Amino acid sequence: MIGLNHFLLMSAVLFSLGMLGVLLRRNALIILMSVELMLNAANLAILAFSRFPPAANGLMTAQDLSVAGNGMVLVFLVLTVSAAEVGVGLAVVIHLYHQRRTVNINDANILQG
Repeated sequence: MIGLNHFLLMSAVLFSLGMLGVLLRRNALIILMSVELMLNAANLAILAFSRFPPAANGLMTAQDLSVAGNGMVLVFLVLTVSAAEVGVGLAVVIHLYHQRRTVNINDANILQG
């Protein structure tokens, strides 16, 4: 049976891959995808914790179901913010490409004063 530990391990692996993508890559699109991967890993952890509440006898009560619903609402809000972040991020990357003809972070010095 798949338990809480399996979900948390998968979430940690996804978050680590996203962190490596942010730290090691210089392409702005890869960095945006890595940030999205990290947000999805956090969503997976939130859903895992809401799905497996700490119950003494292993049975879910009405209060546990309410907490699980709150976790799902939180994940929905994070996905909404993530979608807005993708829209703004892609607009910035497109503008960067039109200005510099590259999406390499090292070549993007537009914000320097």
